[in-house]
Amino acid sequence: MKKITKHGNKIRYYFVRALMFGALFWIFCMPGIEKNNKGSENVFTIKLGDQIVGVVNDEDMIDECLIEARRTLQNSQDEIYLSDATLSVEKSHKIIQKVDDKKDVIENMISVLEDKKIDSLEKSYAIKINSYLVNVGSKDDVIDILNAAIDKYDEDDEFTAELILDPDREVNVLTANVVTNTQVQLQEEKESNPLTGYGISEYLDEAFDSFSGLDDDDMEFDDYILGVKSLEFGDKVEIVEAYLDSDEITSKDEAIEQVTKDQEKNEIYEVKSGDTLGTIAENYDLSLDELVAMNETLDDENSIIRVGDELIVTVPKPELTILRTELQYYEEDYSAEVQYIDNDSWYTTKSVVLQEPSDGHHKVIVMASYENDSKVFTETVKEEVTCEAVPKIIERGTIVPPTYIKPISGGRLSSTFGYRSRPTKGASTYHKGVDWATPVGTAVMASSGGTVTRAGWASGYGYVIYIDHADGRQTRYGHLSKILVSVGDTVSQGEKIALSGNTGVSTGAHLHFEILIGGSQVNPLNYLN
Repeated sequence: MKKITKHGNKIRYYFVRALMFGALFWIFCMPGIEKNNKGSENVFTIKLGDQIVGVVNDEDMIDECLIEARRTLQNSQDEIYLSDATLSVEKSHKIIQKVDDKKDVIENMISVLEDKKIDSLEKSYAIKINSYLVNVGSKDDVIDILNAAIDKYDEDDEFTAELILDPDREVNVLTANVVTNTQVQLQEEKESNPLTGYGISEYLDEAFDSFSGLDDDDMEFDDYILGVKSLEFGDKVEIVEAYLDSDEITSKDEAIEQVTKDQEKNEIYEVKSGDTLGTIAENYDLSLDELVAMNETLDDENSIIRVGDELIVTVPKPELTILRTELQYYEEDYSAEVQYIDNDSWYTTKSVVLQEPSDGHHKVIVMASYENDSKVFTETVKEEVTCEAVPKIIERGTIVPPTYIKPISGGRLSSTFGYRSRPTKGASTYHKGVDWATPVGTAVMASSGGTVTRAGWASGYGYVIYIDHADGRQTRYGHLSKILVSVGDTVSQGEKIALSGNTGVSTGAHLHFEILIGGSQVNPLNYLN
């Protein structure tokens, strides 16, 4: 019995030692258990929002887990994934603490982020045309919108829009070009067959180019292929990728209407000869009040405008301007330009029609340039006259006729031309000129250049001067106090010829002035500049 007891005690001793060694080994060596590090925070409890997603002993691992969780979620979405879950970490110091595996922490984070998901931002494309901006849902929508603007003028469906990187921008901004479907097809063939453009293909391309370059003089009207020859965007188009709320994205159909529908756009109009505010307003479908309101330089509808002035007007234009050239054929009657024969012995006021005109007829092919629906330029490519137009021929004078000015400075108009009450005994009831009341001694000037044919006393006129002018007219100056020229003198317009007075049949100091055409007096006020 003694021996058994003695060995039993030994067995119990070694058994207890084994248990204690195993416990210490499990505490300090088994994974998942945080060991005691005196004086440091060694346990990190991770929360997303108000939920615990794991406990770790490596603080640097926390951000890695969150990044991986978000990456996993984002890879399963077409839009930016947003979640209303804020990360927080509670730090503590513990001697013994079970920690979670990194994979488990990531899975727990994914679960919480999915539960806390909020409305996500959708991938979209912003189209900018000048100051206009619209957001659409896809790159295909962008192409469809641009093609809708093109299709208005592309009846044969020969053109399409393409997106390329904008070479003028350092960031990844797209811009748009218009290309032909043939160009697209050739590019696709080149990409699929690198030998395109060499050998026989190169020979055929050169032959085609040679044929298409026929001189216009060698081509008949039927040889021309009519229709749109080129299309391009008249405005800079910029496209950038963006992530937006769904309510900020415009549907494709609505965007097409916005881009292609005519909008009222302000433009500058330069006033031309013959323009009036009324005609300008009518040409731009505006009321006079609207035109005045748009221009601060105009006070009212009676404001004066001059050639070269600039006015703001509105014109209907789409957001995206389309420029195009179009080869067109038409037949029409036409008029020949008027031919003039100059006559250096006639005044410019005289002209005689030597030949009456008649219209001709011609066939024409033109290259017309358009900005949207407005034709801006036309170049004739081929013309065939089937009936020659007869021009109008006019003989016209080249000599500028003399002008006439008021013969005194100042003065009061005291008697007009025509019938009147007899002002004094001996005076006529039909006044053959005009009178300006003016003090004796006022300078009298020649109304126009000419030759003095009379200078002296005349009954009724008192001291008087007659001047004959190059256009056959004559001027007379009466009731003078002093004559400063003689018969035969040549005088210039504005030259001093006399002093006013009160001689002859006169009721007071004044100048009497006449203009005669064909020997008969006319109203001088109708001829003075």
